[in-house]
Amino acid sequence: MIRHHEIPDLALRRLIKEKKIGWGGNFKLKIYGTLNCKSGKRLKKETRVFFFSDLEAVKEGYRPCGHCLKEAYKNWKNGLV
Repeated sequence: MIRHHEIPDLALRRLIKEKKIGWGGNFKLKIYGTLNCKSGKRLKKETRVFFFSDLEAVKEGYRPCGHCLKEAYKNWKNGLV
């Protein structure tokens, strides 16, 4: 997990372009989703985190976003994860 305010913008862009980072999340709410999610794009830099994989996010205790990961969210909500 990488906190947004701890990585320079150029390094972050490079990791995203190289497809090494594919997921973003909210540190306070413990929610993760895709980098294209409208909800995620509105996050403050202080609360935004990035993950190398969705499995990493789950291991860190984050839940799927209800907007961009609807099926995964439904499964999480029903206790199927």
